Amino acid sequence: MSVKRVLSSVIVVMLILPVVGAPSAVIRADETEIATLKLGAKAPDFDLPGVDGRNWKLSDFDKSKILVVIFTCNHCPTAQYYEERIKKLVADYGEKGVALAAISPNDPESVRPDEMGYTDLGDTLEEMKIRARDRRFNFPYLYGGGEHESFSRAYGPKATPHAFIFDQERKLRYVGRIDDSERERFVRVRDVRAALDALIANAEVPVKENRVFGCSVKWASKGEEMRKYRERIASEPVTIEPVNAEGLRRLRMNASANDKGKLRLVNFWATWCGPCVTEFPDLMMINRMYRQRDFELVTVAAHYPDEKEEALAFLKKQQASNRNLIFGDTDKYKLLEAFEPGWDGALPLTMLIDPSGEVLYKVQGPFDALELKRRIVRHLNERKPW
Repeated sequence: MSVKRVLSSVIVVMLILPVVGAPSAVIRADETEIATLKLGAKAPDFDLPGVDGRNWKLSDFDKSKILVVIFTCNHCPTAQYYEERIKKLVADYGEKGVALAAISPNDPESVRPDEMGYTDLGDTLEEMKIRARDRRFNFPYLYGGGEHESFSRAYGPKATPHAFIFDQERKLRYVGRIDDSERERFVRVRDVRAALDALIANAEVPVKENRVFGCSVKWASKGEEMRKYRERIASEPVTIEPVNAEGLRRLRMNASANDKGKLRLVNFWATWCGPCVTEFPDLMMINRMYRQRDFELVTVAAHYPDEKEEALAFLKKQQASNRNLIFGDTDKYKLLEAFEPGWDGALPLTMLIDPSGEVLYKVQGPFDALELKRRIVRHLNERKPW
């Protein structure tokens, strides 16, 4: 066999076989272009808007002996696990000359709704402000996504969270995970704390680099995935079926009708109801966010049976592939009473119902989308901790 053929065979084998010891993963072409900053490299400069309304630069941390930069975000459940630990790092090391900045590298437009099943907020700067306020972040939280992505790419985070620790000369001395388990009770090795303790003592960092675990960074180059997702949503069938009084009673009780034990969101609406039409896109987003979990959305059109086609046309326009019902009787008052005795019939009506039949949230009139999402996430996590 010629040398040329031998070399060709070796190259083919190297391309096929996985790297020994590397985590099993599919490497996307756009991800291979982004290299993680190497140990010893200088911290790349940045100029990023923060949730506090000001822009932050690398030079703003010049007075600190050590700088920790953690790439994190709102939507990732793993990143959420670490929020309190990051706050504790700031509290424990702030007086020891350590500064910490958190950067969200995600492009909000590249985060699919089905990737948001554990969050009430997306990754826009405005939503970052809400999370920082409500979670009482004690560190700068900076937006490094979208038009600011080049600053995040210079560091090359692979997942959220991903930690980078720089010494006084702003040379990278540690890069990798914060610790070895997103669930704190399982933590055995606290890597970031070990690195900080070593640097404060002018000693060698014991472990300088390791892998990370979490949600992949949603670079703008992942916009193609979002396009394909939208196509899938558009291709899902949209149907509507009549429901009688007994069916509405079962819908309300949930326990008997819902053998899968799902958290159920029920919304009564009509095409002639302005608030109903206005809030319907929020219902669709909520459904696409949480339907991968133990959750279902059921809409009920408060129309006469002969208005089925009108209601269905609206649902198709909204791409409402969830379960959709329409009044199957001309006696609307009988149907209203069957679902919620005493209901005066004003639309819209939105109720979140536990599998036990307990009403967890009820609003007659427009609902607050953020508050509703928070109730859903909280109750899903209480029933099935993540």
